[in-house]
Amino acid sequence: MRALGIDFGLKRVGLSVSDRTGTLVSPLKTIERTTRNALFDELIEIIHNEAIEAVVVGLPLSMSGEDTLTTRQARNFAESLGRRTELPIHMMDERLTSAEAEEELNATDIRGKKRKMALDSQAAVIILRSWLESEQS
Repeated sequence: MRALGIDFGLKRVGLSVSDRTGTLVSPLKTIERTTRNALFDELIEIIHNEAIEAVVVGLPLSMSGEDTLTTRQARNFAESLGRRTELPIHMMDERLTSAEAEEELNATDIRGKKRKMALDSQAAVIILRSWLESEQS
């Protein structure tokens, strides 16, 4: 199943995609947010062009597992996306994904603005990879 991973943010939205077997996950891109409609239009286009069959949105819970303002915003985002597509939309706990993405990027030479963009899409890789692993177990 080809799935799209989303690291939701108010400024940038990181994206990743799995292969058809659901075993490999790659960073796709990071979208710089302008308007809400532009974001959803681009996501729907990506879903169509990449033949996506499921969407996984990172759920930014607090370290204690509680909802925060950002958690509610991510849930609202997922619900809004769900009104625009028939695909199943899953939420995946994303605690510590930014730290893990940062560690993975330390092995690269990516710096500056490119690093911020790569960090968001790498976080989306971790979110999607975690969800695929949880589905297989």
